[in-house]
Amino acid sequence: MKIVDSQGRLFGKISILDLGAAFVILLVIFGIFFYPGTSGSVAQVGVSTRPVEVDVLVVGLKSRNAKELFKTGEKTNLIIRNQPYGQVTLNNIEFLPRIIPVTQPNGTLKPLPDPTADVLFNNNLLLTLEGKGQVTETGPVLGNIKIKVGTTVELDGKNYNFNGTVIEVRVK
Repeated sequence: MKIVDSQGRLFGKISILDLGAAFVILLVIFGIFFYPGTSGSVAQVGVSTRPVEVDVLVVGLKSRNAKELFKTGEKTNLIIRNQPYGQVTLNNIEFLPRIIPVTQPNGTLKPLPDPTADVLFNNNLLLTLEGKGQVTETGPVLGNIKIKVGTTVELDGKNYNFNGTVIEVRVK
């Protein structure tokens, strides 16, 4: 009795290709259900989580009642590079005056408060946000995204959604 016949069958009954396919399927099932996976990403091994403060500058926020939108200590959703991070705490809210350069009689420029700031509903804000981040060799990471000066972030709350720019990052 031959082990493999002229048609490529084992013992005249089982195709070698069918046997190979069954073996591959068994390996996949074993890999999915029985082989233990790692918990967490390799990039997060040996990384500590600490409070991270981020100062965000918002220029030209159009709102009739901007001072009523934000309250110190409340939570807001933070989105970094279109990736949701989660909720952060508003630690400090500072409304910045709008300044315009005004030409002086001697030809120099002098910065003066903008008289149309209240009429146009333009607001400049400096927000201090705090969240939990991982501190790596290259700096703090919030939600698997590096946070750096110049990064555009989106703040999303119950009554607002706008963008701002990170101007300072501090690790506590």
